[in-house]
Amino acid sequence: MREYKPKTNAQKKVYYKDRFYVSPQIPKLEVTDSIYLKDVESLKAQCPLLETYEERGILVIWVDKDNIFSLLESLKALDYDILSEMSAIDYLAQKGGFEIFYQLLSMQKKRRLRVKTFLKKDSKIESVSSLFSSANWSEREMYDMFGILPLNHPYPKRILMPDDWVGYPLLKSYPLKGDEYAQWYEVDTIFGKEYRDVIGKEQRDSARVDRYDTTRFSRLGYEVDYGESIKEGEERAHPITYQEEEGVLFVAKVKPEKIKHLQKRK
Repeated sequence: MREYKPKTNAQKKVYYKDRFYVSPQIPKLEVTDSIYLKDVESLKAQCPLLETYEERGILVIWVDKDNIFSLLESLKALDYDILSEMSAIDYLAQKGGFEIFYQLLSMQKKRRLRVKTFLKKDSKIESVSSLFSSANWSEREMYDMFGILPLNHPYPKRILMPDDWVGYPLLKSYPLKGDEYAQWYEVDTIFGKEYRDVIGKEQRDSARVDRYDTTRFSRLGYEVDYGESIKEGEERAHPITYQEEEGVLFVAKVKPEKIKHLQKRK
């Protein structure tokens, strides 16, 4: 199996580009909110900040990657104690690295802010999972999708893809349909490479699913024997249920015959 060699950008692109078109950007405004101003002054006394501005009413703070842990620690002390989101953006082709962001929420102050830093390729950044429990899985996802593994993470392992997966799916250099390894992963893992010609490539196009083909597809709602002949209009009557028979506490039982299909938006 040849290892996939990343290209500059393998994502789908528009063929024609207007060379005079300038993409609209959200304006970066001066910090005017009184709560934000007080917090920024407090942070400047504890940690060097690269840039601060407001973006659609949210405070954005840029900081060097080496100061990310101390800054988030200071923000947590300022009641920004919920890390609601963190991830990365691939700028390898344009800037040679990643933009990493942390979205914080303060329930007490009723404010949100975003911390950003830039991480050059092959550089390291400190894990913040010891500060925010939610960072544990978010950092694992960042490693799984982008290949960025923070230092001192308690469980440095993939979270979505198999452990033996080659490549990182959210890199712009990763093909939309996956590389050769991705296209043959299940066949190679379950049957072996020698069965490629026998089984063929995995069909991921939903348009190619044949609901009456019982050799390659399962039935929805009930099981059938392998190779059983089923024709349109001769399907076995079987109600499709979405919940357990005894139901779910505090949740009304959903029945297909009582489903209402919306014809238009409100």
